[in-house]
Amino acid sequence: MTIRILCVDDHPLLREGIATLVATQSDMALVAEASSGREAIEQFRLHQPDVTLMDVQMDGMNGIEAIIAIRAEWRTAKIIVLTTYAGDVLAQRALKAGAHAYVLKGSIRKEILDTIRDVSRGLKRIEPNVAADLAIHQSDASLTPREIEVLSLVAAGNSNKLIAAQLKINEETAKTHIKSILAKLDANDRTHAVMLGLQRGVIGFLNR
Repeated sequence: MTIRILCVDDHPLLREGIATLVATQSDMALVAEASSGREAIEQFRLHQPDVTLMDVQMDGMNGIEAIIAIRAEWRTAKIIVLTTYAGDVLAQRALKAGAHAYVLKGSIRKEILDTIRDVSRGLKRIEPNVAADLAIHQSDASLTPREIEVLSLVAAGNSNKLIAAQLKINEETAKTHIKSILAKLDANDRTHAVMLGLQRGVIGFLNR
């Protein structure tokens, strides 16, 4: 049977690359493309593909939100996340949303075809380095939504006083949040916490 594929990415060159790869395979067919999360939902409704390749970083509705929306309507939807981000927190979000696989864009040429076949059979695949990071941080305490807000504001260059003003809390509460963030991320200081937050996908485009 032919595996029918939907490719979702806001970069035309990546979609063209996927189309070229898929065209060389006798057991696959690219049935639709989309360049945004909302368009992905529309194309999924029209074609109901066997496997969807989903970018994460897209303007408007991002890939995680699109996965949640698609899986809310089709619980059996099989989705592979394609991303440049190896962060364990981001990978966790994708898997929790219902993704069956997590593939870094740098590995597409050697990984994607086998991953599509595995996912079409109901298997799950995570790149080894991402899986290792997930295992390392499995027991870590998660940042609360408020702490993520605070860390995002720190990343934007705000002082404790400005953070307190923007979140309508007192400055001591802001300091307490930052202290908790440093402890949970095992960070040395505010700058280190921001760097770890970005690397692991705690903050970034999903929190904008």
